[in-house]
Amino acid sequence: MDYKRQVEEISSYFKSNEKTIDNFKIGVELEHFVIDKDTLKTISYYGKNGVAESLKDLESKGYKGSYEGQYILGLKKGKKTITLEPGSQLELSIDATIDIKELEDEYLDFMNDIIPILEKKNQGLMATGYHPVTKIDEIKLLPKQRYDYMFNYFKTRGTHAHNMMKGTCALQVSLDFSSEEDYHKKFRVANALSPVLYALFENAYYFEGEVAQRHNTRAHIWVNTDTDRSGVPREAMDEGFGYKEYAEYILNKPPIFINQGGKEVYTGNQKVRDLFNPDNYTIEDLEHMLTMFFPDVRTKKYVEIRMMDSVPYNLNFSVIALLKGLIYNDDNLDNLYEYTKEITIEDIDKAKEEMMSKGLKAELKGKSLLDIGKYMVELSKGALSEDEVHYINPLEEMLNNGKNPYEITKERSKYGKKEALQWCLLNDLVVNK
Repeated sequence: MDYKRQVEEISSYFKSNEKTIDNFKIGVELEHFVIDKDTLKTISYYGKNGVAESLKDLESKGYKGSYEGQYILGLKKGKKTITLEPGSQLELSIDATIDIKELEDEYLDFMNDIIPILEKKNQGLMATGYHPVTKIDEIKLLPKQRYDYMFNYFKTRGTHAHNMMKGTCALQVSLDFSSEEDYHKKFRVANALSPVLYALFENAYYFEGEVAQRHNTRAHIWVNTDTDRSGVPREAMDEGFGYKEYAEYILNKPPIFINQGGKEVYTGNQKVRDLFNPDNYTIEDLEHMLTMFFPDVRTKKYVEIRMMDSVPYNLNFSVIALLKGLIYNDDNLDNLYEYTKEITIEDIDKAKEEMMSKGLKAELKGKSLLDIGKYMVELSKGALSEDEVHYINPLEEMLNNGKNPYEITKERSKYGKKEALQWCLLNDLVVNK
């Protein structure tokens, strides 16, 4: 394969997805555990009252199901797309828009559809970063070919890869870029602040049924998943990092499997550069390869920020508001770019390691993650409109009290696990909008 042409083709794909500022949008993906309300145990995909049955129940509410053989694995209705993660975690993706209120309306509309279905089965949706009760060995893998490939491949990789697949839930926010310079700034700032975003939205007080032995469980899991496809690319903090450098990051790592003739073909340890034909490929082929890597900040048609644990409403919309105010305001982006200019990959690694034991008290370049978070909130508030600034209030209040979701659950844990996690149960979100 012609390596130079491969780099050019992937770089051209990124450039072709530049947007004008007037067309910037925000995309979100929100993951949830489906749990038994009494025991908090996970609900299996399979069997009576299983997740598959609930997806089929949604078809009667206007959702169109997508199937792999006999198995329903996703749904689509209007601007909402429902998919399942390997352990049957339920993910809601909402079509991108610049208006946070539109995203919120779609989210609450979905809650109004799904929660009554779950309530009839004494089930609920829970937003936490790691499953608080059920151990991953007790969770059956979803009946999806790609997850079989990933499960078997990861057996040879990190110690916690299967925890990542079946035990975690996250919140992801996608933001557009207008040029390669704009991309560089956003990618660098988001990576430099990755320890802060991990710590602000840390929401996994329990791990494998017990109190977690460290802070930031999801971050620890990613560190021990697969160094080929997670964390921060080593070159991300370089001054010249751009489309070409991200293309090379992808090309020199294995995609696990590819789409070939409409089928998924396992590729093992072969690298993308051994498989990607720059003269004969489809956009779908390329986009699939890009999705097979899971760094903290991922590049696709947009910059995808992936550090945040799943957090309950309305803190989840604080995440969206925070990032909109920071990344989509030119002055704030420039301020953060200057603020993070001296941060190195070694600084990020050190802060991540320290936050595992100290949480919000850990430091990045001499300042606590809590204080940096408060600074970010102040910047963002100044950039949000009057109609949107209220979304950041729950985050501001939490940080002013020196807390994150982990600390909130920890405080409540003296009343027992069920009560400690009640605030993360979303069943009260059946509302009249």
